Amino acid sequence: MSPEARSALKTMTSVTEDVRAILRDTLSLDEARVAQFDENTPLFGALPELDSMAVATLLTEMEDRLGILIEDDDIDAETFDTFGTLVAFVRGKLAASGAAEV
Repeated sequence: MSPEARSALKTMTSVTEDVRAILRDTLSLDEARVAQFDENTPLFGALPELDSMAVATLLTEMEDRLGILIEDDDIDAETFDTFGTLVAFVRGKLAASGAAEV
């Protein structure tokens, strides 16, 4: 694997792990449970801990930890559909802010 591919994989893994940590900490989820999340794991509507109030808290925590700005119109119904859509959203925000090559 080339150094560039390793770096891209590390960045992708890092964002995924950051999102896992934010979900775990914000929603008080068990670490083992969150570790099993894959890109198809449903979130909103499937996790009782993730209600509309928790979404607001989660967005604020993502802004604080990741240094991104999330506007109201950035969020749509699909953002919290699955773990994969949430990670993709975060990657997109990081890329738009120039914070990382994701």
